[in-house]
Amino acid sequence: MTHQSNWNRRRFLGTTVGSAAGSLLGSTAPALLGAGAAHAAKSDVTVGIVYVGPRDDFGWNQAHAVAARALKSVPGVKVVEEENVPETVAVRKTIAGMIESDGASLIFGTSFGYFDPFMIELAKKYPKVEFRHPTSLWSPDKHPANLGGYFCYLDQAHYINGIAAGLSTKTNKIGFVAAKPIAIVLRNINTFTLGVRRVNPNAVVQLVMTGDWSMPVREAEATNSLVAAGADVIACHVDSPKVVIETAEKAGVKTCGHNASQARLAPKGFITGAENKWETVYKSFAADLGAGTKLPNRFFGGYDKDMVQSTPFGAGATEQARNAATAAMAELKAGKPIWTGPVKSNTGKVALDKGYGNYDPVLDRMDFLIEGVAGTLG
Repeated sequence: MTHQSNWNRRRFLGTTVGSAAGSLLGSTAPALLGAGAAHAAKSDVTVGIVYVGPRDDFGWNQAHAVAARALKSVPGVKVVEEENVPETVAVRKTIAGMIESDGASLIFGTSFGYFDPFMIELAKKYPKVEFRHPTSLWSPDKHPANLGGYFCYLDQAHYINGIAAGLSTKTNKIGFVAAKPIAIVLRNINTFTLGVRRVNPNAVVQLVMTGDWSMPVREAEATNSLVAAGADVIACHVDSPKVVIETAEKAGVKTCGHNASQARLAPKGFITGAENKWETVYKSFAADLGAGTKLPNRFFGGYDKDMVQSTPFGAGATEQARNAATAAMAELKAGKPIWTGPVKSNTGKVALDKGYGNYDPVLDRMDFLIEGVAGTLG
């Protein structure tokens, strides 16, 4: 998306709505309901995709951008994108512009903070346009029926990362750089650790929290401190793993990726990575919309639904790691549960007294670190 097209879209909203009403969603704003849907025939779908950062960040945004490129190859589908849109009124203006000037009838708002209040408000304003957000925040009791969530359960791929890491370490010290101690992050840390410990019970995962999704300086410091403490494999859950992977590669230690492929950043030490396969979601939704079929409000899955994938093994993966990880992937594709239970926290308490299926809602509320993780929630 060029700077000029960004300016045109925002200028359109400013002149047609902003000057007259003061706010797109103000009570005196003009009626613009369903304009996007009116522009898109059933066989000709325009999809709008909004990113909070650059599309080439080697992380969260790039994973969505890779799917967008795949979607562009689908006949009858037009994709409009805008990157570097903050979680402010800017996203409201951007999305409304995609609907009004581009005729978008399906919007993917890909950042956490877009959902409330912006996508909720826009879904109410444009009831004939479909809005989807990559979380499980949507609730039928609270939110519009043309809004919904989709999510790739990346913890399954982190489990594979863990198996490969556990069989590729020599020091039995594995580092993990994470952003925030929220449920989705804790789930990835814990599932990674389950993979590590199931193949290497002597290994320990040393955790460092940076405090936010994108803190390049802190991420580099955390990586270097883990290497200095003896870690010879580093994994992570931050928006863009680029700094972590490059810092570890420079230090001569191995790495596991997150969100998208970082393989080319670490030609010597990359093992494998956990990748979201948003392409499956985007193509499915576009096909439904083009056929006039009602889109699901919830669309979740992992390996078994072709919604996550592992980055091809790199030079850092041992042969034993490749074989074990490949076998585990096949098991997950067949629906084998990861959380067999019971599971203890790293404080010695029973965190899960039994096993749970890979999509059980209990796992979405994770608020602990499991045995084998050296670190705290603070």
